[in-house]
Amino acid sequence: MTNRLIAKGLGILLIALMSASCNAPRLALKTENRAVPASYNNSQDSTNSARSAWRTYFPDPNLAALIDTALHNNQELNITLQEIQLASNEVLARQGEYQPFVTLGGGAGAEKVSRYTSKGASDEISEIKPGKATPAVLPNTYFGAFASWEVDIWHKLRNAKKSAVLNYLASVEGRNFQITNLVSEIANSYYELMSLDNQLSIIQQNIVILNNALSITKQEKEAAKVTELAVRRFEAEVYKTQSLQYEIQQRIVETENRINFLVGRFPQPVQRDSQNFGTLTPAKVQPGVPTQLLENRPDVRQAELRLQASKIDVTVARANFYPSLRLTAELGVMAYNPIYLANLPESLFASLLGDLVGPLVNKNAISATYKSASAKQIQAVYDYERTVLRAYIEVVNQLSNMGNLDKKYVMKTNQVQALTQSTNISLKLFTSARADYMEVLLTQRDVLDARMELIETRMQQLNAVVNTYRALGGGWR
Repeated sequence: MTNRLIAKGLGILLIALMSASCNAPRLALKTENRAVPASYNNSQDSTNSARSAWRTYFPDPNLAALIDTALHNNQELNITLQEIQLASNEVLARQGEYQPFVTLGGGAGAEKVSRYTSKGASDEISEIKPGKATPAVLPNTYFGAFASWEVDIWHKLRNAKKSAVLNYLASVEGRNFQITNLVSEIANSYYELMSLDNQLSIIQQNIVILNNALSITKQEKEAAKVTELAVRRFEAEVYKTQSLQYEIQQRIVETENRINFLVGRFPQPVQRDSQNFGTLTPAKVQPGVPTQLLENRPDVRQAELRLQASKIDVTVARANFYPSLRLTAELGVMAYNPIYLANLPESLFASLLGDLVGPLVNKNAISATYKSASAKQIQAVYDYERTVLRAYIEVVNQLSNMGNLDKKYVMKTNQVQALTQSTNISLKLFTSARADYMEVLLTQRDVLDARMELIETRMQQLNAVVNTYRALGGGWR
């Protein structure tokens, strides 16, 4: 009769748990849009510069040495490595949750129970040996193994481990994206430093030219061909150009230290060869096809892995609506006197218990967890689509930028040549009293500005090559 009641009660409990689990929400996942345009410029050439290692893409040995040092010493990158380690530890923790937990332990204590309880009355009349009752204060000593295991019926724990693995891989891609940005930032700063060196050289050359023009103007004043005003205007122009020299020198110091910070070292001179900067030819970049962004860009792959993890998190949260089965077991020896622990099988104790537990009333907590997981999954979809869109637009912008800068450099070169010729002409006309001193000043000022802008344009060209390489997903290999 008792067994029937127990079986009936268990049946009712099982039916209640299963009916409660039937109220679990329907699994609904938002689908991401993976479509990208077929090409950047109607070209189907799949050759992609992003597949080139950064050592091949940047042949300058000084630049390569800086990048190599930064990949070992950059503090932010090393912080990210520890974050990857944390994600790896999370995978191990999730893996351990669906495996049995087994512990070994023992203990000793004493217990005094009231004689007016069922246990106390039983102890009063029981005998371990003839003529000897159970002591009023009963010691206890035990040693054994204790195990517990949650049977992963709905694969909730295994899916949690899969999500942790995907998040770990996403953190690795985050590090790769950080390497891409670090490589490009060092390269851009390096080319900026070289351009500043050349601008400083141009300013110093212009100071010499202005001083020569000032000497000629003083001679012309002594010959009463010009007034003191012309002399003062030329002196003012010399001072102005000299002040610009110190501004460039400060920018050189700041750019060097920006590189030193990225490399992870205290301020020191940055090795470079700036003499041939004007003759550097920007590398030809092969963009490939847009679908390769999904494979080459670490930030796109990171967003995709996080999206996959968020989908699994929704299934894990949904599994909380179903009952869970936990098994517990104990095996060991126990006695009120340690000398009896070795008396087997009398001192042996063992147990095996299974618990089936599921939500029945007040599911607000698990419902909120499920809704939060669903909202995060939708966020991950939008984040993935935004990342792909941003990657594509960055490539298109940089490809256009390279084309326009090439044309701009040609025009600036022609401008510098024309102004350089006009400088010589204006100075000859001035010495022969056929041109005003203001024409000489304005021409000198224009040629300085044009030469500075030419160097600036060359730097922008090299930066565009670097930025296109980064936008395509290069630099982390």
